[in-house]
Amino acid sequence: MLKRGIFKGLFQTVDTMLTGRGKVDEDLFDAFEEALLGADLSLETTERILATLKDRVRDDRLPDAESVRSALRDALVEALGDAGDTSLRKAGDGPTVYLMVGVNGVGKTTTLGKLARLLSRQGASVVLAAADTFRAAAADQLAIWAERSGAHIVRQQERSDPAAVVFDAINAAKARSADYVLIDTAGRLHNKSHLMEELRKIGRICERELGRKPDEVLLALDATTGQNAVRQATEFTEAVGVTGICLAKLDGTARGGIVVTLRSELGVPVKLVGVGEGIDDLLPFVPEKFVDALLASD
Repeated sequence: MLKRGIFKGLFQTVDTMLTGRGKVDEDLFDAFEEALLGADLSLETTERILATLKDRVRDDRLPDAESVRSALRDALVEALGDAGDTSLRKAGDGPTVYLMVGVNGVGKTTTLGKLARLLSRQGASVVLAAADTFRAAAADQLAIWAERSGAHIVRQQERSDPAAVVFDAINAAKARSADYVLIDTAGRLHNKSHLMEELRKIGRICERELGRKPDEVLLALDATTGQNAVRQATEFTEAVGVTGICLAKLDGTARGGIVVTLRSELGVPVKLVGVGEGIDDLLPFVPEKFVDALLASD
């Protein structure tokens, strides 16, 4: 569960601006706009939320600033989409396969390891596929996470074909009747078309062996990068059809509003959030709890 006040100092502005204010006027909306932008929402998303808020104030004749604050909460939750969209998909037949993608340095392997831990704690059996065969010691790092989470790891020699690792992992999962296959991949730069093609090849291997594409293509993003995360998400979504976002480092150093922007502008739901360095600090994303933490003043 997200801790209340995890974004302390970022949306405290909202409480400050409401103190002693009795009326709803344009100055209040200007203050909301400043707070939203300061919390890393984009201008487009901020304008959309404020338009929704103003409609609610007009239609419901909200009488005071505190009722507007409640309406702001509702508008933020609405912008994040239906809670059902944020749940990780599960396969009907065979192992559920999640493909983790993202650029170097965003915590991709760590997030995947924590996801293995999360699933294992829920009683699931997990196979980790070390398909990042280009980065030195990537498989060793994933092996540590496999040991910590109780997962089985499938790996090959450095510079081997990543698609071959995925093939072996899926078949190992079938043989073990495992519930999940989690695929780690090398860091992808958006302008390296051959690396993007490799991701597509992995997708084709999944489709050939399971009769379907990966159940989720999860994009790992660093929440502290702010609007740069939106650019990365746009490029990966266009290239490989991202179905969900894992937002790492959402631990108080990030402004948090980037979550709303990603959902509102790209239509891709955030499904997991990392809120600390601990092995159990990867959480399913729940829009209502997130907004409550975002707006909490303590």
